[in-house]
Amino acid sequence: MIWSRHNTSSPLRADATLARVTGSLAMAVAVLLGLVILLLIRESWGMLVDGGWVRFFDSEGWYPQRGQFDLLPMLWATLAASLGALLIALPLGMMSAVFSRFYAPGWMVSSLRRVMMLLAGIPSVVYGLWGLTVLVPLIAQWEPPGASLLAAILILALMVLPTVALTSEAALAAVSPASLQGAAALGLSRKGIVLGVALPEARAGIMTGALLAALRALGETMAVLMVAGNVVQTPGSVFDSVRVLTANIALEMPYAIGDHRAALFATGLMLMLIVTLLSWLAGRREELAHV
Repeated sequence: MIWSRHNTSSPLRADATLARVTGSLAMAVAVLLGLVILLLIRESWGMLVDGGWVRFFDSEGWYPQRGQFDLLPMLWATLAASLGALLIALPLGMMSAVFSRFYAPGWMVSSLRRVMMLLAGIPSVVYGLWGLTVLVPLIAQWEPPGASLLAAILILALMVLPTVALTSEAALAAVSPASLQGAAALGLSRKGIVLGVALPEARAGIMTGALLAALRALGETMAVLMVAGNVVQTPGSVFDSVRVLTANIALEMPYAIGDHRAALFATGLMLMLIVTLLSWLAGRREELAHV
């Protein structure tokens, strides 16, 4: 009886201990995130109070020495680069995942996965070097100066493609085998199974991967800094040189003081708000999908 009682209570104690440990780690992550947000608010507070935030949208440009901190050109460039990269990477990543899951021979599947994992692990500065020495000159032959929004879009698309491909493949792998077998039993072709069963059932996972890719594109700094041209202007075409928000922080924070420094922290706060909004929209969409 003593052995039996010990055997019954031990798993319960282990579960309670694990729950406390994991709960503490989750709380620590939430506290850390809160501290980051508080730091951004504290450091940028001088630029936000008394309507100071209006200067981020109605100034004549980004001229910190004159007290002008217009973020709109860099905000538009950031959103354009991220959206353009996602529009390229999402269909390519989904097609890669579909091919790997339903069409590729067995010996090729693991090789494709390794290639995607290798692409995902390459440092961003390496992508930037490749873009600066290969991609930018190619674009310059077409339309000078080469360092442009288009170069940033292509580099970001290459960087986020592995995220989309790997998460989409994982989502397709999680599709119920019964659903696939039932569709095959009804006489659907492989194309019909993929388009009519697999992709709709894996939609939530694919959208999660797209969100992760968008967040990485929004937060990327070094590669975009190296290929985008770093000119603060609202892009009129994909061939214009631009500067994104993250690159602006990286370039100017080392010497920024006073309102200039506060404006850069406010830029970081803006990026956090964009990321939070995207995460909320993705969660809301997933909730509605399960209603």
